Amino acid sequence: MFTTVLTCDPERPVLDEAICTALRNAWGGGDIRWLAGGAAAEFDMPDRRDVAAARDGSRVLGVDVNVVPTGGRRKRLLLADMDSTMIQQECIDELAAEAGLGDRVAAITARAMNGEIGFEGALRERVGLLAGLPVDVIYRVIRDRITFMPGGATLVATMKAHGATAVLVSGGFTAFTAHVAATLGFDHHRANTLAVRDGHLTGEVGEPILGQDAKVAALHDLAEDAMDALAVGDGANDLGMLRAAGMGVALHAKPAVRAKADLVVDHGDLTALLYLQGYRQAEFRAP
Repeated sequence: MFTTVLTCDPERPVLDEAICTALRNAWGGGDIRWLAGGAAAEFDMPDRRDVAAARDGSRVLGVDVNVVPTGGRRKRLLLADMDSTMIQQECIDELAAEAGLGDRVAAITARAMNGEIGFEGALRERVGLLAGLPVDVIYRVIRDRITFMPGGATLVATMKAHGATAVLVSGGFTAFTAHVAATLGFDHHRANTLAVRDGHLTGEVGEPILGQDAKVAALHDLAEDAMDALAVGDGANDLGMLRAAGMGVALHAKPAVRAKADLVVDHGDLTALLYLQGYRQAEFRAP
């Protein structure tokens, strides 16, 4: 048995009975269950359907369509990327902007996140460009530039309230993950380290670099059963853990990642991951 889940941006609740009924009838699904008025609904089906055409049709409506196995939906481990996933920025790009290298570094970041160049080499190159930057800039960026992705704190609080563990696993840097993890309520965080000497960045990153393989290793290290894990990310270095997890969600992802992910959220915020697990809005916990 499979369940089709329809979600949209809760700030723009465009989902209505007509949209749900049209897809349910086309796929021969069961009764429609509303998880949040105007924002999330689901229905069961006896078999899995190809969602590609449905996604193409619903995209113009601002609706995300995903199909998940009906059983075992609620996960006991949340493994989340940070940059452009739990926060709305790429931290290294924000550091580069403070150093006057924003466009140059952002271009490398975009290519790495879309899988056009290797993540580890791209990270070393970008960090190298930051050599000499005062370490105090990190804390200024955290204070002035970092904003959280909508729904993230509710996602973490709700899953933890139902017994899940939440872990932030980032190809970014511990100075940022420590702040984000503490603010959003994550239980643990893993990331790369920036080398510092005499109060300035040296342009080096600690080895080994936490990239795609390390994220997959973290999943297997933290989950007794990978099928009991939910992973979310947006970049090419997240694809491994998205594929390995029982539920892997590409959130507002780069084109190359979106094309390879089974579960895609283009319009909704991070609360869409709760709807995918079958939570109703009434079950959400405040952060």
